[in-house]
Amino acid sequence: MSFNGLAQYASYLDAHGDLTRVKCRVSPLLEITEIADRMVKRGGRALLFEDNGTAFPLFINAFASDDRMAAAIGRNSLDDAGEEIFSLIESVSEASSLSGKLSRLPRMMHLLRLAPVRKRGRGECQEVIEMNPDLDSLPILKCWPHDAERFITLPLVHTRHPETGKSNLGMYRMQVMGKDVTGMHWHRHKTGARHFEAWKRRGERMPVTVTLGGDPVYTYAATAPLPENMSEYLLAAFLRRKRVTLVRCLTNDIWVPADSDIVIEGYVDPLEEPVTEGPFGDHTGFYSLADLYPRLHVTCITHRSNAVYPATVVGVPPMEDAWMGKATEKIFFAPIKLAIAPEIRELHMPVAGVAHNLVIVSIDKRYPGQGLKVLSALFGAGQMMLSKYIIVVSSGVSVTDYPAVAEALFGNVRFNTDLLLTRGPLDVLDHSSDSFSMGGKLGIDATVKLPEERTGEYQSLPLFPLTDEGITGDLITGIRTMAEYSLPIAVLAIKKPRQGLDMRQFATSLPASLTMPGTVIVAVDEGADADDPGMVTWLVTGNSDPSRDLYRLDNGALFIDATSKTLSLPAFPRDWPNVVCSDPETIELVDRRWSEYGIGDFITSPSLRLLPLVRPGKASVETVNRPTK
Repeated sequence: MSFNGLAQYASYLDAHGDLTRVKCRVSPLLEITEIADRMVKRGGRALLFEDNGTAFPLFINAFASDDRMAAAIGRNSLDDAGEEIFSLIESVSEASSLSGKLSRLPRMMHLLRLAPVRKRGRGECQEVIEMNPDLDSLPILKCWPHDAERFITLPLVHTRHPETGKSNLGMYRMQVMGKDVTGMHWHRHKTGARHFEAWKRRGERMPVTVTLGGDPVYTYAATAPLPENMSEYLLAAFLRRKRVTLVRCLTNDIWVPADSDIVIEGYVDPLEEPVTEGPFGDHTGFYSLADLYPRLHVTCITHRSNAVYPATVVGVPPMEDAWMGKATEKIFFAPIKLAIAPEIRELHMPVAGVAHNLVIVSIDKRYPGQGLKVLSALFGAGQMMLSKYIIVVSSGVSVTDYPAVAEALFGNVRFNTDLLLTRGPLDVLDHSSDSFSMGGKLGIDATVKLPEERTGEYQSLPLFPLTDEGITGDLITGIRTMAEYSLPIAVLAIKKPRQGLDMRQFATSLPASLTMPGTVIVAVDEGADADDPGMVTWLVTGNSDPSRDLYRLDNGALFIDATSKTLSLPAFPRDWPNVVCSDPETIELVDRRWSEYGIGDFITSPSLRLLPLVRPGKASVETVNRPTK
């Protein structure tokens, strides 16, 4: 199954009762974000905003369900694509003899026939040509109150290496900085940034073309963790079982899908000074703060006559990108398993861990130390190197059954032997580490231990009865235990004094009733919903650096500081970002207009439960401890 442009995909969803067309005027500045956030967190339909002040309908939440994600990649289910790739890779890897390899040759030849084909002349994406480009003609979103400007959030960025000619398709947000200028936010780990460095060494302008829309499988392919020299359009063709037709751009030598909705052509000049880009409310649920990035100069905009503008919103999970992550789990499990650790049975990135922050894997365990071996392998493998917390369980535990994972963790882990603490690269969006894009990592071996791994008596851990009596006070304003889940966990809501708080000293001063051997105490900021395991997980994996914020107390308990570091002692050396959510004025506007949108029963704003976590400041939080620069 394939789609010739987003209008056709939207019609498909409409015919299946999975799209709502919003016909009243809605602003791309904050209002659409608030509506989309309410819908995606309630499992609502895709939305097509037909009147947004421009000539282009805006399409959002197009991937935000299992069915929509499967349709977008041309399959009946995500499992369908994953099983086919697994079968293909497994059959090739197991063909040890020459005859075995030859027997699989027809299948490999079929893959070669899926390579993109170049077409002479123009494509549908060039039906309308604007040689005097103006980005204001597009319904570009300003997503959150403290975003620096409007951002293109689903750009498919095409680059090529100046020496090898190898092309790449990536997705890097683009801040609008003028009618024909944007930022180009490619991270140092990304192929686009490496291409840029190669052009910079040559002292030449780098051609860049950005496409929007087209067959929705292109959007997924741009996010896929492919090897650097593998074409994303080969993956797209494999998924939808139809090769991609490319046409040459009008003002630079880059080839793009003929069925794209909108094409933005331009260049990046490596000789220009970088420009300040950001802040932006990011997929971590926190603002990524301003930094220096190259700028893109737009030379031409072309589009289909019936073009649709695609957009997405990222922020506190779950958001639309969660379903893209789920597709990646299914589709790329086979390469991870066979190339990195063949004993892996399942791999899962919980939504609350916003991709890299938390990974759970299960393994077929056969020998002592195997859990630690898998942890070491994953921390050094491809994009998995950016993972912060990884939990390994035995194959009898489903990685998506969180209570079972927690039971395995507390039943099989001893804090003095089964934790692998290390340091390494982190996603550049990680805000918790003292150093930019590098920090602590924690591997947890929660597999069933073999006799050689038992260093002492492995008795079950006692549950502890807790009450608020004698515990809450000026610093601890609330306490939540997980005793009803049979888990020895306590979550403490902390209100730090204005002069700051040394969390290590605070942890060692906790009463013995909270710090029995084998227990875990989690500190979160006052205002966090400690009754929501998803929110607690998000705060733990986002706000903590394992090398700094995990303390194994003398009596055997483990303390995790998941609070904001703006009032911590010693002073945190970097700016600390604020939580991403709508402002009260936008919430009130959408509340008031809800019936006009025609999108069903009223949905309360998810931002209401986040507003108590917002700290004084804007995108970054006001810090009183850190010395001024």
